[in-house]
Amino acid sequence: MKTRSRLSFIAALLLLLGGCASAPTQTPATTGMPELFPQETPTGTPEEGAIAEAVPPPVMSGNQAVIALLDRARIDTGAGRRESAGASLERALRIEPRNAWLWYELAQLRLAQGQYAQAISLARKSISFAARDRRLLALDWRVIGNARVAQGNPTGAEQAFERAAEFEQSVRLETDHGY
Repeated sequence: MKTRSRLSFIAALLLLLGGCASAPTQTPATTGMPELFPQETPTGTPEEGAIAEAVPPPVMSGNQAVIALLDRARIDTGAGRRESAGASLERALRIEPRNAWLWYELAQLRLAQGQYAQAISLARKSISFAARDRRLLALDWRVIGNARVAQGNPTGAEQAFERAAEFEQSVRLETDHGY
């Protein structure tokens, strides 16, 4: 299970970094959004349980100011300006404080910054607003798991990854059965 946890951590970091380098021609709702089920691992081999079809990107917000701030945060993150990215996300959260996806984005940023306790706290905040969005819940639990790995808490990380896997499985079932 240690190898799977490490692979999950590496995959999450690659998704975060890959999401930050997205092309400017993408729409705001899809720019830099990580895929829940990446098609390939860093070695280029298909990952176990990967979905062949692309999962549609979530609607992050209908508010143009929030979308602009989210885009600015992603551009800043891609350019290595993480503090500025955090400020943009925090401003977006002042506009939409119950937006679970914004909390998740900030949790990912804090994870990348090495602020593991804050990443866990922000992911839990996202979970509290995620309602029935199992895709987002899985992503939040992955952030928590990766933060716990970095904190040296393998037991807690394994529990978080198991929760993420449960939500991922329910998303797969929903996709397979067209719910």
